Amino acid sequence: MIHVIAAIKIVPGKRDDFLTEFHQLVPLVLAEEGCIEYGPAIDVATPIKIQEPLCEDTVTVIEKWESIESLEAHLQVKHMQENREKVKDLIAGITIQILKPA
Repeated sequence: MIHVIAAIKIVPGKRDDFLTEFHQLVPLVLAEEGCIEYGPAIDVATPIKIQEPLCEDTVTVIEKWESIESLEAHLQVKHMQENREKVKDLIAGITIQILKPA
């Protein structure tokens, strides 16, 4: 199993537009072979002092896949390609981490 943490930097003021499109994508991805978990998360303010500053224009996608091959196949499916086209003007940048349990 692998974990993927994708930090998607959103064009300021466009987070809700991005999330509207993203929520339509989630059930399609969850139905893919090898997908264990897939969903967006946003920062929440807390009184916890060690928390990083809020990133209001970032959506973090938390994913679990059975294998790297499952993740690679996911990146090529039609609904992902279509979604990339729909949201390309809403995204300012993306970084990902691919992790394995230790």
